[in-house]
Amino acid sequence: MDKRNFLKILIIILILAGGALFGIRLFGNEEKAEREEVTVFSESADESEECQIETEERIVRGDSLSGILENGDTVRIHVGYYQCHPVEREDIVAYNYAGKEAPLIKIVKAIEGDKFQLKKSTAGCGWNILINDKILKNSQGKDYCFGEHGYRMLSLYEKDYKGVIPKDTLLILGNWANGSLDSTRFGLVDKGDLLGKIIK
Repeated sequence: MDKRNFLKILIIILILAGGALFGIRLFGNEEKAEREEVTVFSESADESEECQIETEERIVRGDSLSGILENGDTVRIHVGYYQCHPVEREDIVAYNYAGKEAPLIKIVKAIEGDKFQLKKSTAGCGWNILINDKILKNSQGKDYCFGEHGYRMLSLYEKDYKGVIPKDTLLILGNWANGSLDSTRFGLVDKGDLLGKIIK
């Protein structure tokens, strides 16, 4: 083989070798980029699986939240909201009440860890609920005040839980100062029974 042919072959080999190396480097980068995208996609998928929030429109039936929501108002329920968000005081929630086809709409007045106490009303209307040493009030600033039935129901929880709302447990009320179909009738409720958060 003469020197000229040898140089041609050598140049071709170098070009091919350089191209091959360049191609592997590009392929390696593309492969890495693809993995990163897949990882991000997987993380997004995991989050959406844990917290799938759907929005439903519902019409309010009843007036136990009058002053906040009126009979006939249309609201949106963020169904599944509390699977990935904490419940906060004053949230308006849809609660799955056993025996009722439609959920109840109530206000969260106490959450886990809150200090819970019942006290005879000085106004002579029955009993007040104190949360963290303050008398609960409705949206018009009136003290919640209820009779003996409500006292008997809630005093069991006060005694059993030593005056502290337990984990994943809530006190939910309507907006009527003298109580409605709420925790004064059926007691404290489990967070897992919330359908979702109400948005006006």
